[in-house]
Amino acid sequence: MMASPLAREHALLWGSVADPRASRAETAWRLCRQFIDRRVSGVFFAPLELTPERDDVNGRIIRALDDASIPTVLLDRAIGPFPRRDHHDLVGLDNRHAGFTVTEHLAGLGARRIGFVAMPQAAATVDAREAGYREALLASGLEPERSLARRLDPRDAQAVRAFLDQARPEALVCANDRTAALLMRTLHELGCAVPGDVRLVGIDDVDYAALLPTPLTTLRQPTQQIGAAALAAMLDRVAGSDLATRDVLLQGTLVVRQSCGAHQARPGAR
Repeated sequence: MMASPLAREHALLWGSVADPRASRAETAWRLCRQFIDRRVSGVFFAPLELTPERDDVNGRIIRALDDASIPTVLLDRAIGPFPRRDHHDLVGLDNRHAGFTVTEHLAGLGARRIGFVAMPQAAATVDAREAGYREALLASGLEPERSLARRLDPRDAQAVRAFLDQARPEALVCANDRTAALLMRTLHELGCAVPGDVRLVGIDDVDYAALLPTPLTTLRQPTQQIGAAALAAMLDRVAGSDLATRDVLLQGTLVVRQSCGAHQARPGAR
């Protein structure tokens, strides 16, 4: 972001916490206090997820920054679940569109029983991706089934086996690439071939997505553009802009690899 001509005289600071034993919640709070003590001009904040205490910790952090009159731009996700929204700008991926795009891709390949898998305690972005998944099913003439959308630990072979037996999915949309990677390994342990038995897609296009045993079809986040948009939003707030609260959501790009089974799509698939 600092390579942007918008950066001008501003400097980007990274906080650090020396105690490796500190939990994610403790680390986030200490970084918050560190930035307040240093009287920074603004803070980019990606709210915590995947922990039961996330709502309390995120609320505590954002209230402390507000009390210190430090402008805050949220990255990737809001503080609370949809439709609740606070007064801070949010910049990130259009998660609803992302969920729609990867699901529509699977339906276009002929998959009819398409599931959705996410980790428990995930951020509100996952809810948006699941909403897009459901909308794509309806747009493709498929009826969303409650049994096909599951929050589970993809490393739990017993839970994954039960899900496969009960829901019988042909394809799975994973909330992100990490979930997809862990699930792919578990499916392999269970003797399920990807994409032969179950097609798999993710969202994010992390560095290792193309290096998995079966290269992962996913939706690539426009990270450079998100960074530039976040910086622009921050500079507006630092300058005292009285613009209404904004959600700046950017669309990603579908990256097709082997895990979706595009090469084995049945004749006549859209």
